[in-house]
Amino acid sequence: MPSDTGDGPLPGVVVFGGLNMDLMVETPRPAGPGETREGKRFYTTPGGKGGNQAVAAARILGDRAPVSMVGRVGADAYGNEVVTSLANAGVDTKFVRQDPASHTGVAVIMIDAEGESYVNAVYGANGLCGEEQVRDVDEALDGAAVLLVQQEIPSGVVLAAMRAARAKSVRVILDPAPTRPSLPAGFHETCDILTPNEHEAADLCGFAVRDSASARRAAQHIRSQGVPTVILTLGDAGAWVESDGISELVPAPAVRATATVGAGDALNGALAAAVVLGQDLVHAVRLGTAAGAFCATKEGAQSAMPTLAEIEALIVGG
Repeated sequence: MPSDTGDGPLPGVVVFGGLNMDLMVETPRPAGPGETREGKRFYTTPGGKGGNQAVAAARILGDRAPVSMVGRVGADAYGNEVVTSLANAGVDTKFVRQDPASHTGVAVIMIDAEGESYVNAVYGANGLCGEEQVRDVDEALDGAAVLLVQQEIPSGVVLAAMRAARAKSVRVILDPAPTRPSLPAGFHETCDILTPNEHEAADLCGFAVRDSASARRAAQHIRSQGVPTVILTLGDAGAWVESDGISELVPAPAVRATATVGAGDALNGALAAAVVLGQDLVHAVRLGTAAGAFCATKEGAQSAMPTLAEIEALIVGG
């Protein structure tokens, strides 16, 4: 892996994935079937797993290495705001295409009194990602160290992007969210690192993940399917790491959560940044769990992403 020598820009991060506008509703309790309940607050904020992870990586890397975003938004007000937000965070938006044939993706997010989030998304222009985006990824990968992808865009397109990265010896991190009922053959095996949370791991394994013991079992099961490294995230408990010679829980710093929106994206973006900075796997995951913990203490998603200094201060303080 590259090391942060300070002798010039490091190889960068390419993020290919979902770009949405998040419609946030804070409420004491989300309404159940047939119910109407009063919320406390509504606001909008740029989001999408791809966008969030790109901002997370850019905040950490700063001027040390470039972060490029590849994706699609609508040619609408939400799309304009999403692109502007990415650019203001230091993300290269050259490969974010605005599509007049569709609307920008949206996600309606309920946040309850405990800070837990409930997300329903309509992906819009994200679903139109295709060969043009694969070509964009291939171009953006020149000089990159990491490709970070998720599953808010068509799976076949994600697979093609991962194969393009493999062909250029670029490391691939796959966040398998949201899980899909079917995936192309060889999908998970084409990544280097898979980062499911406990719910996604349960979908992949067929059994519940509730604690470290079940997390280890799930991670080992996923590895047996041909994935080199599994980082199974466990919320405020941290993350279980399963790889060659490593089988351990990396704890997260203890914090008081305001909202969990974006915490997993903070972890994934930080993980990609840590690879660029030359950190070993366990230290990279420690950076990621701290980034996720910090994000959970703030409102919003992209606006909650921490800098490297903020993460290091939390690790030292924890």
